[in-house]
Amino acid sequence: MTHAEDALPHDKIARMAARIDRPVVLVGLMGVGKSTVGRSLASLVKREFVDADDEIEKAAGRKISEIFADFGEDYFRDGERRVIARLLDSHKGVIATGGGAFVDPDTRTVILEKAIAVWIDCEIATLVERTSRRDTRPLLKQGDPREILTRLYTDREPFYRQAQVRIESRDGPHSETALSILEAIDAWL
Repeated sequence: MTHAEDALPHDKIARMAARIDRPVVLVGLMGVGKSTVGRSLASLVKREFVDADDEIEKAAGRKISEIFADFGEDYFRDGERRVIARLLDSHKGVIATGGGAFVDPDTRTVILEKAIAVWIDCEIATLVERTSRRDTRPLLKQGDPREILTRLYTDREPFYRQAQVRIESRDGPHSETALSILEAIDAWL
């Protein structure tokens, strides 16, 4: 049993989950926990989880870092937009997106029309620590990660604010953040 299941009765979680009538799309900067929290949220609401970045890599037959290096960010964002639109049409569970997906106006529009967008927000210091654990972030290879994450946050925050729901990422168990998302969606609905 997870901490989230301890915090609320199963029937209340089930009632809240039943109210969700479209995909839940997690947005926010790299390192906020979209994939890990997304898996926990999907388990909590008994729905499928999909990571848009994984689906992009499957569709392209190559790693995102290779797409960035060989073709650039604009090319990547175009493919990302198409994959996310396909997922929204075929997937009714929880979808984690890449950090820049929601910044693209066409991608953001389709997410806001067809899904519940949840902005997972997080402090920069926490993001620096989390993203330093893996060397798979193409945008962070271009200089000092703290400066890059601070700039990305400043640039992207106005777009993330357009999500229907916003929650803070915490250092506690992912199940607690997932429960916070479920409660925030329930309040929004």
